[in-house]
Amino acid sequence: MNIDIGSRLRHLRLANKLSQRELAKRAGVTNSTISLIESNASNPSVGALKRILDGIPIGLAEFFSYEPEKPAKAFYASEDLVEIGKGAISYRQVGENLFGRSLQILKECYQPGADTGKVLLVHDGEEGGIVLSGRLEVTVDGERRILGPGDAYYFESRRPHRFRCVGPVPCEVISACTPPSF
Repeated sequence: MNIDIGSRLRHLRLANKLSQRELAKRAGVTNSTISLIESNASNPSVGALKRILDGIPIGLAEFFSYEPEKPAKAFYASEDLVEIGKGAISYRQVGENLFGRSLQILKECYQPGADTGKVLLVHDGEEGGIVLSGRLEVTVDGERRILGPGDAYYFESRRPHRFRCVGPVPCEVISACTPPSF
């Protein structure tokens, strides 16, 4: 049985109206610890998970038996998109709750010079996107391309990758990732 601890934690945190920072403070862990767990980049020990869940508060048994209803909503106005990133890169997600979903759709906006980081991203799944405006440098397995409006990318997310806005104007991208891993 494979349980998606990250999505489950994110859903419960949001349902309790807690930011990652607030939950981390309550649990006595770093903000990046919560972020890594929610993105399934880190698997917490049972003890660490219990400390984090105490910050919500919810017990381990309740956490593992929790099964929220899948959202029935099919349409989303621009103002319904949920901001899940902060800083030089904005990630606006379609749907507040991705628990139990197999696809994540984002409207991304990179400010000039914004970069996903020098350490290349690697995670399970596939991802793709289409540049709407601006210019985006995409690096996949050491191959680098600069994409402009109408250009697209699509690759297995296990391949090391990085995104960077090049040029003097923001870059907007519509992307999809399966399974949801952000």
